[in-house]
Formats: sequence, structure tokens, C-alpha cells
Amino acid sequence: MTVKRPTAEQLQKIVTDLGMSLTPERLATFSALMEGSIASYDIVEAMPDEPLVKYPRTPGYQPGADENPFNAWYIKTTVKGAPEGKLAGKTVVLKDNVCLAGVPMMNGASTLEGFVPDVDATVVTRILDAGGTILGKAHCEYFCLSGGSHTSALGPVHNPHKHGYSAGGSSSGSGALVASGAVDMAIGGDQGGSIRMPSSFCGIYGMKATWGLVPYTGVMPIENTIDHTGPMTATVADNALMLEVLAGADGLDPRQYAPKVAAYTEALGKSAAGLKIAVVKDGFGWPNSEPDVDATVRAAAGVFKAMGAAVEEIDLPMHRIGKDIWTPVALEGLQAQMMSGNGMGFNWKGFYNVPLLDAHSAWRERANELSDSLKISMFVGEYFIRYYRGRFYAKSQNLARRLKAAYDAALASYDLLLMPTLPVKATPIPPADAPLQLYIQRAFEMVANTAPFDVTGHPAMTVPCGMSDGLPIGMMLIGKAFDESTIYRAAHAFEQGTDWRKL
Repeated sequence: MTVKRPTAEQLQKIVTDLGMSLTPERLATFSALMEGSIASYDIVEAMPDEPLVKYPRTPGYQPGADENPFNAWYIKTTVKGAPEGKLAGKTVVLKDNVCLAGVPMMNGASTLEGFVPDVDATVVTRILDAGGTILGKAHCEYFCLSGGSHTSALGPVHNPHKHGYSAGGSSSGSGALVASGAVDMAIGGDQGGSIRMPSSFCGIYGMKATWGLVPYTGVMPIENTIDHTGPMTATVADNALMLEVLAGADGLDPRQYAPKVAAYTEALGKSAAGLKIAVVKDGFGWPNSEPDVDATVRAAAGVFKAMGAAVEEIDLPMHRIGKDIWTPVALEGLQAQMMSGNGMGFNWKGFYNVPLLDAHSAWRERANELSDSLKISMFVGEYFIRYYRGRFYAKSQNLARRLKAAYDAALASYDLLLMPTLPVKATPIPPADAPLQLYIQRAFEMVANTAPFDVTGHPAMTVPCGMSDGLPIGMMLIGKAFDESTIYRAAHAFEQGTDWRKL
């Protein structure tokens, strides 16, 4: 099989776009000389790229409204794992940016609808090897670009606690299905808070582990330096158990720099007494913070104090600009990698999902269909790449080290940092005819506390800590790099010592 050779017109456009001028004769000479390189592409094209799949499955089906009251399911199927293992008897749903071979995947986007992966993500293989049963794919936001649950091409996902309210995003269906009891566990993804935001809105436990602890291989990327995937569960014990199964290097993910794995379930059942917890004042009192959220999280900190933990308030002023440092990395990075780079980008070693790259590249022919939350992110990212050469992306990556050092300095004196996961409870889903201003507001209004830890990579977990107006409130615990065990110790003590629904 041979690849198409460039036409004279195509080559001329490339030359012009690169700012060069060539005569037709010289262009023809270059074209002939390119043949030696292009012949290598013929050889690569002819070689198979077919990863193996270990467990049988069927494509499944899209459930109707009677089976899908929160519009949280995309595909229902059943993939049974090994007969024994840590997850034997546990049911799992995958966020629909995770590849499950033979089962449709659209990542919330109309432009990807119809794509069927031929590979299992590493997290899928590990779940099945551990005896878990995967029950299907959960709706997520349009290419994961929303903290609300209203941007999926197949309609909004509703909060199980209050219909018509957001389930959070972008792992919206994952949060709703765990919270409603449809599954025991879910895989979510987190680039700006997308595990923790739906977990907080839905009242479940969501862990964004240390960057690189859980392999991202086979999950559709947004930006390599902020991509995280991990567990969303109804209990702390299930969360720790699932992370034990998921964590560790796979040899294919460039995000993984010698991750330090632990037996996380061994942290369960230990007292919070003796822990040193810093309540970060700068995580409270945002312009959109709801008083009941701030008050409930402060009261939850008091519960830890009553349990014997040393709880103190600290100032950490750099946290207030953490989201600002994250913004150029997220927006310029997603535009360069996920959109211009067709999801994979360049310049890293690891597993490239070639069929996904091919399928996703078609967005250019259907760009008007992209969600408005993705469009505004692309506009900002492209502007600063095109007119500022990516200097703000580069500077923000440098500043991220300073931000990380600020958190690390606090964590040198404390075991954990504590703050509200989100400044608000679940908000009403915007109506279909909502003005653009409201649509965008509902997509991004909640990320101030979550996003900084995507760019620094610290482990951060949301723990339900109260209810107000029938909606859950989340408390976020942040730990040292690869110290998820201390987070689980505190979270489990809080869970076992309280009934958060009555706080």
C-alpha cells in the first residue's frame, strides 16, 4: 500500500505557508528528491498496528430514557474480567474518553461519534485483570471542556440528588452513575478538576492522584502535562482499592516518571489523631463562593480537630493565582495537542492511538458543531500561540514550578492541606436556549480550587462533607506527591466518624 504523493499545488501551499518562495522548477526538483523519504512512509503504512484485546465483549447499546434517567449512560455493555482479583464482584463504568476495544466512543462530541477503538486503555486492562466487570461507557462533556454537565452532544447529565441540576463535569456521567448506585466505581479524567468537580456535585469520592501515578495510555489526551485519570467511587475503601489496581508505570505513558506506588488500602481504619492539617484560607471566599459551602467545609475541618488532628489555618497567597498559571497551559496546550495535533501531538515516546488520531482529525470539516465551551478555549489558545509564539504557555510552565514549591513549603509543615473542592454547590443546568454568557459561566465558574493541582500534579481528593438545599458539598484534601495514603487515612476516618449527609 502506498501513500498519496503531494501534488504541485499542495507542495506550493506548504512552501508558502512556511514563508518561503520557490520557482516552479526548483519546487519540482524538491518534489522529486522527497521521494526517498516518502518511500519510508509506504513501508510504515503497510505494517500492522493491531494491539491485542484479552477479554471478550460486545459493542453494547445506547439505552433509552427508561434505563437512563439522568442521561448518564452512553453505552451499556458487559465486559467480564478475570474470575478472581481485588475487584472481583465490583462493577465499573468508564468515562467515554477511555478506549474500550470494540465499544463505541465519542468523548461527548458529535464530531467523534461513530468511532470504535481497537485497543483497551491500560486502566481497562488493569480493571479486568483484577476481576472487575465493566458495564459500559458514561457520558462526558464535549471533548471534556466543561466543569458543568450541559455540553455533551447527546444532552445534559442530571444530578441524582436534584433533577435539572448539574452533575458536574467533565466526568459527568461517571459521577451520576456512581452517586445513583448504578455502578460501584467509575473511571474519570481530570485536567482542571474533572474527577473532583462531578464527585463534589454528586456527593462521592474522587481522587486525582499524583500526576503520572495512573497511566493515561489509551485515554484521549487533552494536554500531556495536566492529563490525569483515576477513580470515582461511593466509598473511600473502594477508591483506595481501585487506585491500588490502577497505579504504576506501564512503560507507554510519557507522563510517568518513576511513580511511587503504595498499598493504599492499608491506610484505611487508622485514626486521624496526630495528623497535621492546614486549612488554606485562600481557598475560601472567592467572589462566587456560597456562604454555606465555606461554612460547611470549615465545620468539617472542625470534625478533624475533634478527632485529634492538629488543625490550623494558614495563608497561602499564591493559591489565588493558581488558576491563572494553569490557564495558558490548559488552553494553549489543548489547542496545540488535542485540536491542532489531533489528540496525540508530537515529541513524546509512548503509545500513539493512530485510529483515534485519524477519526478525531475530522473535526476540521465539522468545526461549527464543536461546543461553545471548547470554541472559546480554542480561540484563546490559538490567539496566544499565533500572536505570542507560545511564550505564555512556556512562562506558565516555569511559574508552575514556583506554585508547586509554594504548596510543597506548606506541606513540609503539614500532612494535608484542606479547602472547599468547589466554591459552589451544583447549579441549575442552563436551558437549551441559554445565552452564551450563561452557557460559558456554567462551564468554568467552579475551577478556582481544583485547577491549580492539575498543573502542579499534587494528589487531591474530594470528600463529601455536608448537604445544603438537598445538594452535596465537597471538601478537598491535598497531599504531598505520591502520598495518597495519607489522604485516604484522613478521608476514611472522616467517612467512618461522621454521616456527611447530616452535617
